[in-house]
Formats: sequence, structure tokens, C-alpha cells
Amino acid sequence: MPLAAKIAGFVSGLTLDSLPAEVERKARTCLLNGYGIALGCHMTPYAPVARETALALFGEAANGATLLGDGRRTRAPGAALANAPLFHGRAQEDTCGAAHLGAILIPTLTALFELERYPLDRFLPALVAGYEVGGLFETAYAPATTPAGFRASPLYGTIAAAAAAARAMALSSERAAAALANAASFAGGILQSFDDGTDEWRYQVGVAGLNGLVAARLAAEGSISAPRAFEGRSGFVRAFARADCDVDALAGRLGRDWSIHRVIFKPYPVCAFNQTPVTGALVLREKLNRQKIESVRVHMNPYETGYAGMDSKGPFSTISGTLMSIPFCIALTLLRGTPTMASMTTYDDQEVNDLMARIELVPDDGVARLCCVIETKLSDGRSVRHEETKSTDDYNYGWDEVFDLVRRVGAESAVPNVAFERIASFAQRVPDASLDDVLEAFAMLPRATLEDSPRVRRA
Repeated sequence: MPLAAKIAGFVSGLTLDSLPAEVERKARTCLLNGYGIALGCHMTPYAPVARETALALFGEAANGATLLGDGRRTRAPGAALANAPLFHGRAQEDTCGAAHLGAILIPTLTALFELERYPLDRFLPALVAGYEVGGLFETAYAPATTPAGFRASPLYGTIAAAAAAARAMALSSERAAAALANAASFAGGILQSFDDGTDEWRYQVGVAGLNGLVAARLAAEGSISAPRAFEGRSGFVRAFARADCDVDALAGRLGRDWSIHRVIFKPYPVCAFNQTPVTGALVLREKLNRQKIESVRVHMNPYETGYAGMDSKGPFSTISGTLMSIPFCIALTLLRGTPTMASMTTYDDQEVNDLMARIELVPDDGVARLCCVIETKLSDGRSVRHEETKSTDDYNYGWDEVFDLVRRVGAESAVPNVAFERIASFAQRVPDASLDDVLEAFAMLPRATLEDSPRVRRA
């Protein structure tokens, strides 16, 4: 049986009753994090750009899906395109390996369920379907596709979105397989915007959601789609990963090795690979106690140091550059403390820029992923070294930790506390909840425009 058919059987069979309790709990926590971080992104400029684009392409629709934080309505594909950049606005969404699946799946499903009024007992199974399918491919092939220049979020997120949409639409196993095959043909996305410090990556998540919806809708309408879209000689795996596809090994992980347990959360508004360097730099900052730093050497895993934009030292004019840069994030943290959106968009801090220039990044196979070693040489000749050892378990927060995190993020941009109570109610109670809780939470936000956030956009 082809891989698409095997995956489709798993996706179509997911129900709320069939989810293990710990998988259901994690899915609810992912929902809380996704909506909560998005609330705290309302002052970022990417959603306004995407909203106007969506309205230009799909138009306003009185009975459509809501543009969150704006209030206007459009067709579901337009809402997916427009709302995902809101979830991605702080780069503080969840991450499954190198893929930010929550920023694709949650806004896509929110738009689809609002517009189509599907039964809410499908919501969590659809969300889990997306995490499982996207995570399956990310785990297997991101080590090959990321160094080749493909970004994991749109590459695997398009397939994840198609799986989630197929389950939301209650497609048959045959039609779900067609949706997955279509998505394999529509997936893509490159990493160059990180090297150049530009914003295309903010919109890739919306395009992935849109393409996933298109893939599922084409399948629902009867598309004839490649059965061996993944393992074929010109299929997804060979094209992107330049590897063979072990159909049985991949399919055998479904329902056994749950990818949603690999989903982790970000305490700081920086790249996932910079979370541990920032954590380590905060510890080192306390040790140094304001002593003058002569130079810094940072040892990290080559997979992380080789990711686009990670070794950049500017000059920066966008947060798309600073949040990726290991030298910037460490220099900022050592000198100014915990990164905030304000400090991450202060591009002319000369002291930070001077220290950044004296930071050497060392790719080191002896350092595991999500770990780092920071060595500082002080002006008095002494050296201070700090090793920060982390794993996914350290960022795999529970409900209470995520609730504290999103409220802390919201406090930076004056999000009303009641908005967090509304999204928490939905995430905790769905399917015995109303999507109106989510829509009303975002309606409480002040309206943001591009002019409201010029420093995030440009120096």
C-alpha cells in the first residue's frame, strides 16, 4: 500500500475518543500556546500586510471567516493566509523539530471550522492529525532538507495542513490520500530570507495553510492524485531529501511514536535554536556581574550554526535578522538581559553591536542540539565559561507553564487578561465549547496597522 494511503487511513481514523489522554492534553496545551502567542503578536506588522493581500485576492465575505485582530471576514483560504502571520509575529510559536506547525494548523483550522461549522468534536483530532503527519516527515527528512536550503515549516506544514483539513472535512481514507498527494505536489519554501533578514518566512506559514486547504478541497471534489506521491521515483522524498523512502518504517510510527510530544514552546521571541543560547547567556550575565567582556566564543551543534541567518552579524534593520543571529542574541542578553520585542528591534545599540562583532561562533559536533557552551574572555584577562545543557523536555511545558508564558507575552503589548481566559476556556473545553470564545478574545485587541509598529518593520 502506498504511503499516502497508509497515512490517510491513520488520519481518517482519528477521533477524540481514540486519542491517548496524554496526546489530548498536549493538543489542548498547543492550542492555548498558539492562540495566546498570537494575541501577544497584535502589534507586529506582518498580519496587516497579509490581511490586505487576502482581501485583495479573496474579497470580503459577510459570512466568511474572521481576520483575527481585525474583524473583517473573507473566505477560509484567505483567513488562513492572513491569520498565520499573526501567530508567527514574534517567532515565539511552538516548534516540532525545525517546523512551526502550530502557526499553520491552528489558524487554518480556526478559519475552516468558523466558516464551515463542522462539529467541534473533529477539532482536536484534526489538529493532532496535522502535528502527526507534519512531524512524521520533519523527523525523517529535515536533517537532509534543511541543509539543502528548504525551510521545514512550509515544506512539511503544507502536508500537515492538508492532513488536518482532510480530517476536519471528514474525508474518506481514499480522498484523504488524494489530499496528502496534492499537498506533496504543492509543498516548498526556501530559507534565503533568514540570510537576508527579510520577511518572506513570516508569510510562508499562511501560504502553507492555504495550500493545504486547496489540496484537501481538490481531493474532496474528486482530484486524481499520485498514489506514490511520497515514495515514487520523482516523489516528495526523493525530490526534496534525495533519499529513499521506507514506507513501512514511516507508517509504522503513526499512532505509536506521537510527534505531538516533540512539540516544544519558546520562552523568548527568538529563533528556536537561540532559546538555549539566550538561557545560557542569562546565567552567564549573573556570573559576570557587569564585568567588561573582551570576547566570546560560542560552541553549538553544526546543524544549528549552519541554519540560515544564525551566524549573521548584521548590520540589521529588521527583527527577521536579529532573532536568527546567535551573536546578536547572545550580545543583547549579556548586556541588556532578557530579550523583548523592544530590545530585539533596537538596531543601533552600539554597545551590543560592538560586542556582537567580538563573538565567534564555533560549530562543534561534540555539542548536542539545544545545548551550547559560551566562553567569555574578560578585560582583566580572566575567562568565564558556562555550559547550558537542554533537551526538548526542558521546553515541553505543561498547561500552567504555557498559561504563564502567554500572559507574560501579552503583558508586553497590553493584551486584556480576559482575552486569555477566553482562549483558555476554548482550549480546555473543546468540543464542549464555542469558537466564539476565540473570536471574541481577538476582538478585544486594539487594532494595529503598519504605522503602529515601524521599529519592528525597519530601523
